Amino acid sequence: MMKKIRIHCLQHVSFENLGCIENWIAEKQYEITYTKFFEEFVFPKSSDFDWLIILGGPMSVNDSEKFPWIIEEQKFIEKAIKEDKTVLGICLGSQLIASILGSKVYPNQEKEIGWFPISKVGNTSVLFSDINTYPVFHWHGETFDLPENTELLASSEACKNQAFQYKDKILGLQFHLEISRESLAKMVNFGKDEIIKSKYIQSPEEIMDDRYLDTNNQKMYQLLNYLELK
Repeated sequence: MMKKIRIHCLQHVSFENLGCIENWIAEKQYEITYTKFFEEFVFPKSSDFDWLIILGGPMSVNDSEKFPWIIEEQKFIEKAIKEDKTVLGICLGSQLIASILGSKVYPNQEKEIGWFPISKVGNTSVLFSDINTYPVFHWHGETFDLPENTELLASSEACKNQAFQYKDKILGLQFHLEISRESLAKMVNFGKDEIIKSKYIQSPEEIMDDRYLDTNNQKMYQLLNYLELK
């Protein structure tokens, strides 16, 4: 029998949540706890969780003057990585992991908002071996240099470093496989000022077209199942 995994989630804003990951956790009957930075928060002891999931948010890794908790958060994530915990970072979460591993985070040449394809890089990782080109949901304006000793897994036309793996159990995704219909609507509502006419920014109507949502969620489950075996 597989042991019960205790998952801790770092959530930066109310409108970017676990999405379909919550369903996966419920199906597995795993434990989930939160640090919510938009409420009064505390970090758990590292002995109280096995996995760390770091969600997205509109702030930058470089915004520690505006959000002083970012420095505390980075120390907390760094400790989890050093203790060989399973760590999944999504969007801002992936940028935080990249920063902790020694890379710069900075504005990408283009903002990427909407459903745009990623392409797998190389053939060594099983994580994206089943795809060549795959439409996923993006909402990011920043990128990062690929950290040393990591493997690049996927790229898009607008942004080279879309997914990376560090060791076996640490995964950074710039895009949102976890997205749900509800969180799509919330992100459009909260981020409407960013939706301007641009090559890699879709209209609210295009963003709300959820034809790829189920396949994105299925891919998220596949990645979670992979991490579960590590």
